[in-house]
Order: sequence, then C-alpha cells, then structure tokens
Amino acid sequence: MNANFLQTPIVYLKGVGPNRAETLKSELGVDTYQDLLNLFPNRYIDKTQYYKIGQLQRNSSDVQIIGKLVNIKTVEQKKGTRLVARFIDETGEMELVWFRGQKWIRENLKLNTPYVIFGKCNWFNGTFSMPHPEMEPLKEHEQGTKVYMQPVYPSTEKLSNKGITNKVINKLMQQLFIEVNGKFNESLSDKLLYELKLISKSEALFNIHFPKNQELLAKAQFRLKFEELFYIQLQLIGKKLSRKKKIKGFPFTEVGDYFNDFYSNKLPFELTGAQKRVIKEIRADLGSNAQMNRLLQGDVGSGKTIVAVMTMLLAIDNGFQACLMAPTEILANQHFKGISELLEGTEITCALLTGSVKKSARKPIHEQLESGELNILIGTHALLEDKVKYKNLGMAIIDEQHRFGVAQRSKLWHKNEYPPHILVMTATPIPRTLAMSLYGDLDISVIDELPPGRKPIKTVHRYDANRLKVFRFIRDEIEKGRQIYVVYPLIQESEAMDYKDLMDGYESIVRDFPQPKYQISIVHGQMKPADKEFEMNRFVRGETQIMVATTVIEVGVNVPNASVMIIESAERFGLSQLHQLRGRVGRGADQSFCILMTSHKLSAEAKTRLETMVATNDGFEIAEVDLKLRGPGDLMGTQQSGLLNLKIADIVKDNDILKTARYYALQLLKEDPSLSKPENLIIRHMYAQLVKHKNIWTYIS
Repeated sequence: MNANFLQTPIVYLKGVGPNRAETLKSELGVDTYQDLLNLFPNRYIDKTQYYKIGQLQRNSSDVQIIGKLVNIKTVEQKKGTRLVARFIDETGEMELVWFRGQKWIRENLKLNTPYVIFGKCNWFNGTFSMPHPEMEPLKEHEQGTKVYMQPVYPSTEKLSNKGITNKVINKLMQQLFIEVNGKFNESLSDKLLYELKLISKSEALFNIHFPKNQELLAKAQFRLKFEELFYIQLQLIGKKLSRKKKIKGFPFTEVGDYFNDFYSNKLPFELTGAQKRVIKEIRADLGSNAQMNRLLQGDVGSGKTIVAVMTMLLAIDNGFQACLMAPTEILANQHFKGISELLEGTEITCALLTGSVKKSARKPIHEQLESGELNILIGTHALLEDKVKYKNLGMAIIDEQHRFGVAQRSKLWHKNEYPPHILVMTATPIPRTLAMSLYGDLDISVIDELPPGRKPIKTVHRYDANRLKVFRFIRDEIEKGRQIYVVYPLIQESEAMDYKDLMDGYESIVRDFPQPKYQISIVHGQMKPADKEFEMNRFVRGETQIMVATTVIEVGVNVPNASVMIIESAERFGLSQLHQLRGRVGRGADQSFCILMTSHKLSAEAKTRLETMVATNDGFEIAEVDLKLRGPGDLMGTQQSGLLNLKIADIVKDNDILKTARYYALQLLKEDPSLSKPENLIIRHMYAQLVKHKNIWTYIS
C-alpha cells in the first residue's frame, strides 16, 4: 500500500465522520490512517480457551465458559435490586449478576439454551459469580467470525462519553484493513527478514491488531518493535558517522609539557584504571581529524574533574583554549576552586565567569580571552554570551548536560572556525538502554570505579520513631570531629508546608543540640544568595557541625569532613535525587553514613526506592531501577521527555531488541553508509518516508 495513502485524514475512513475524527485527534493523536494503524493495543483478551466451572480458581481473571441458564431472579438490596441468574455446565454452577439494564436482559435471555459467557470471575460466599458478562448464544458464536485474541486499545473518559468504545475502535481498525486490502509495503530488506526470521510487514500489522494466537502475536510484536528501534538507531548512528566524516576537528597531536608535568608531579592521587581508560579514549578522539563528541558518565566522586583537567591540558599543549560550563553558580564556583588548586604552581591561567561577576571584573576576562592570555574559562550560561570571544577555543566541557537546552549548547559550536571538541559530563548515571537511545549519536565513556581509599557509604532506613537513637548517633559522630547534613524535601520553594517542615526540623535540632556546644547552619532557597554563601562557607570551614538544608546542597558542596547525611521524609525524593544527596558525604577517608528517615506510611514504590538505596551504592544499578519505576520520560526531565515517543517498543522491557537493532543498524551503515546498494533501497525509501511524515523521532543536537 502506498505510504501516501496512509496519510489520508482519518475523517475519510468509513464510520468516522467529523465529530469522531475530532475526538480521535484530541484524545489519541489519531489524525490519519497511519496514526490509526499505529494505535497499538495495550493488551489482549485471550479467547482461545474455554474453561469448565469446576476448573475455576479464586484468582481467575477473564474466562470463557459454555453452559446454560437454569434460573433468573430479582434480588432486593440496600439500594435498588440486582438480577441474578444460575449458570451451569456439567462440572458445576455459578451466578451471573447484573446491576444495570435488568429489564432488557431479563426479556432477552432464554433458559436452558447453550450460551458462551465471558468476563471476570469473583469468589463470594462460597460461589463464583460473574458481573455483567458478555453473552452470546453458542449457535451464533460457532457461526460468527472467530475473534481469538481480542485487542484492548488505549482509551479515555471523553472517548467513552462520546461512544467511541473499544468495540468501535476495533470496527474502525477492521474497516481500515478492508480499505487498504490488508497489503502494506515492506520496510525491511530481504537480508534482515531472513537473518532475523521476521514475518512480513503485512502479517505483522494484521497480527498485532487481530492475532489468532499467542505465537503469531509474539512474532508481530518482535517484528514491529525491532523495526521501530532499528530506524531510530539508523538515524543516530548515521548522524554520528556523518558528523565524523563531515565536521572537521582540530587535531591535538602533541602530548606536551603541561600534560606530562601535571601527570608526573601534580596528580593528588594515582589514577584509577577507569580514569586511565577514559583518558586514552579521549586522546584517540583528539588525535583524529574529526570533532570529538563524547559523553563521560561517572558516579558522584568517581573523579571526572581530573579527567576534565587533563583533557583541557591536552588542548593547551596544542595551542588552544578550553572552557568548562556548569548549570549553576555553586557548581561553577566549586569547579573553579578545585581546578585552580590543582593547577597551582603552573603557568596556566584560569578565570571564572558567572552572572554574579561584576562588570568591572568582566572586562579584563574578555580581553585576556581574546588575546589568548587566558587558557581556561569556567562559568555558567555567561560563557555563551556574544561578548565572550576566544582567541582559539579547542575544547568545551559541559557539566550535567541535561540541564542545558539544545540552542544553548549549539552556541559553543560557533566560538571558533571549526567547532571545538565537546566533552559532556554527567554524575547522573544513565542506564545503557537510555544512553543508546538518547545519546546514540555520541561516543560514551564510563568511569565505573571509585578512587582508592574511598569507603562505601553505609545506608540505613529508619522510621521517625527511632529519631532519639539517630540524634544519639549524630552526637557520637560530632564527638569524633565529624560534620552532619540534615536535608528536607523542597518540591517548590514557595510551598508553605515544605518550608514549615524545614523550620520545624531546624528548631527541634537547635533544642537537642544547644549552643554554645553545637553550632548549626541553615540553608534554603528563600535566603538571599549572599546569606546562603555565608552559611555554606561556615560549614565548609568547620565552624558549624550541622548543616540543615533543602536540596540546594544536592550539587555543589564538597566537604570531606562531612560523614553523615540524614534525609528527612526520604519517601518524597526520587531515586536519583537520593543518590545525588548521598554523594555529598563519603568524600574523605572516614566511614560515612546515609540515614533515610520516613514515616511508617509508605507506598510500594517508595519502599522499592528505599530498599534499593540500602542495598547498593552503584549509581548504574540505581539508575536501572529508577528507569523501571519512572520510565524514560520522567527520568530525563521535561526537556528530553518527548525524545522517545515510541509507538510500540519499550526501552526498559525491550532491552535485548534494542541491542539487536543497534547491532544491525551499525553493520548496515558500515557496509553501505549511503544506503545506495540495490538491496538496501527499500530501507532508504522507508527512512525518507518516516522523516518526511515525522513518524520517526528526529533527534536535534
């Protein structure tokens, strides 16, 4: 079937009409024949099996039974009446119950006539009952069109109110198949169909909507999921290969004095095997003629900053400048402080540029940057301003890249004649499946090893009733000279309840830890930046032993002496946020602790999050659980949530299919980058159609 025919507006499909077309579009996004075809069922009701009443289990779900009605009566109840029928087969009896439409049902049902009933069974007062069953005389059932596996389509309250039931959508789907004659253009090559033993496109589409059995349904699902993921991977990998071929990068051929001196004399600790491996991967990229686009993933405290510094030194050794962009002033300040300390005693010049830097201080920075005197510029979005001109920017490092929009990142590309090499860093571990899908056009490096000497943080879950014991533990840790974080949730800084939680908590801690023996800092979003900075610095200098705060300390504060993180109302935090907060401790050589405080009232999902935190410190393991709990949209935040608008595949459940799709897409583009071989023209044509009609996720970088 011609792809253009499938772009016919849905209003022209027999049985739709203008009103239904409008509702289908607003509620389900169905605007064309193609959209309806891609409205895949959520689940299926299996009508291939018939049960006997004697076989029913108490937890039976939807069942289909052949039997007879032997008695019908009306039963009085508190409000109104119910209609109850006794239904039997040769193995036993059960009740059928109706609360609505009783008059019509009573008039139309015949006693002692064989019926096929279908519905959900309940066990009540020692008897099975089925409320409002689907019923059909056995004679009609045997003569009618067999619907073996009944599809259940997505629905909304508005659809139901407008009479667009599952049955209606089912009929519209049947009409669609009649109009296109059940024939659809093949969209995968013969080679892929043969190697993966895939059924044809026409068979797959028919059996996803009207499967005859579980086996055919499984084949249809695999075929369509593979196809969807294959075309996304084809796009991502094609983009990466094309960029490497077309976009020239500055070749960094020298590993010079700055890099070697730092490596031999300035490194504060021995690099881990993972750090060495990542630096080698980066060096290989920088030595080629192509622009580097690499994502560096590493858990909190895994040593990404050292890798960033050594990457910037490679740029400086080759006569280029480098910049590092962070999403917040706190984080930019921390990077500036840490990198300045690491480079102390060298001739390398480093400056900080954020929104808070005064105009008088900006002028010399701009001048030194343009003249080439300044080697490294660290800052926030201020780095992107048009006034910021480099003499020769060769390396741009972006920290926590998901906090920056596409347009912001692309501004960095235009700061030199060729775009600078890009290293994107994140402390939010991204599950492999998500990384392959969201960042499939980037090369990925992972630091999966913590620096030696770091002890794993001990995490425990405690209920509010144990608070006195927790306070005793805090006193013991303070006696040892340690410092403590106490963090309260703050969903929105304006929420009165959250603010009250924080202030109540602060007052109770002040009562239990009185001055002058104990000094306490408090930091929250409603404070002026200068006051916040003052309180944070008191804690950093060790002048206060306890820091009571909201999540403003999630990123940015590095206090090696802080060994205890107490997270209040921990059930209100997401997994990745809990993991980020825990990463604020465990930065020194002492044993660190994370205590998750909650009430006894916990949802099943909250319990899973807390159990995961207690069980592991591995950020990637935590990210996998988080992905299963929240799905890709929520995990990546609003900016990226629309990027994986998949029709049938699920990157969590279909991990293996995703890997297979990526492998075949990679092989195909290696052998035939332009998809111009005769056997691949079918893929080239399909790919062009998908992009044209926006039925494929179009990734923007």
